[in-house]
Amino acid sequence: MDRKTQRRDTRRGAAPIGDLEFRAAARDDVRSIVRLLADDPHGSNREDFGDPLPEDYYNAFEAIDEDRNNELVVACSNGRVVGVLQLTFIPHLTYTGGWRAQIEGVRIDAALRSTGVGRTMLEWAIERARERGCHVVQLTTDRLRHEAKRFYEGLGFEATHDGMKLHLNQ
Repeated sequence: MDRKTQRRDTRRGAAPIGDLEFRAAARDDVRSIVRLLADDPHGSNREDFGDPLPEDYYNAFEAIDEDRNNELVVACSNGRVVGVLQLTFIPHLTYTGGWRAQIEGVRIDAALRSTGVGRTMLEWAIERARERGCHVVQLTTDRLRHEAKRFYEGLGFEATHDGMKLHLNQ
């Protein structure tokens, strides 16, 4: 078994919770993932859910999939992708050379929001970070996503820093 297959098998290691299964995203999931990313006010302005999907989505998927410190994870129910998040594991010199996990791109199918799917998926991601030896899990959320902020606070996340971004036009 090659290293990539071993890594993918490890990432699929969680048992289904209820009818949810968490697994590494596959290239065939990209369209479903983009559907989730585009299905909110912010995503609808920045994602292109056209048919066909722009090749850039597949290129990004390949880059994430090849990076041993990135995991694109989907939640599936009855074989259908109903949630997604990206975990990035970041080495640091602080905390005596500790690792941290960054959670990004969390989306849950609109029909399943407020049903516990998101909470279960985030709890799974936090446990995954523990398995990888991380000392902290961090995430960002748009300050206009008030419900998302309350959701993350309910999981124990605290707003300890101010995030800043500089968008670079291409």
